[in-house]
Amino acid sequence: MAEHRTMQRQALLDAARSLLTEGGTDALTFPALAERTGLARSSVYEYFRSRAAVVEELCAVDFPVWAAEVEAAMEAADTAADKIEAYVRSQLTLVGDRRHRAVVAISAGELEAGAREKIRAAHGGLVAMVGAALTALGHEEPRLTAMLLQGVVDAAVRRIELGAAEDPEQITEAAVTMALRGVTG
Repeated sequence: MAEHRTMQRQALLDAARSLLTEGGTDALTFPALAERTGLARSSVYEYFRSRAAVVEELCAVDFPVWAAEVEAAMEAADTAADKIEAYVRSQLTLVGDRRHRAVVAISAGELEAGAREKIRAAHGGLVAMVGAALTALGHEEPRLTAMLLQGVVDAAVRRIELGAAEDPEQITEAAVTMALRGVTG
């Protein structure tokens, strides 16, 4: 029984990722989740009390995996500047990933305070990752610089997500250049 519930919960999360990727937060509804999973709508409520609870679970499951990929890319880099490039490039590479697209769609939608706080904490972890590289480059305010650097990444993500006129690779290269010039002087 517990294994069945776990599989159903996973199916609901997979369906939620797909819905968010395809249609943003407006597409994430309990009737749509029920239809995608073959469950009765009332059964969806047995797993999640609200849409925000689905969102919170997705963040709890997906964001750590995504952050681990960014961290692995940074650890594979040799110099502080290479680590910063890896930080930017790896996040922008993940834009096409369903997990990332879901997190981006989530962040644009309405969330309960608890879910927002979890997302802020997860983003704080990303900012902390790059802090050591910025300290190695001699920044006196590595946290502030890291937050501004993440702003460049977030702007590039939005540009790619919107299907901007520029090619995603062009956006990535511009963001990497801007980030490196900005943090290395």
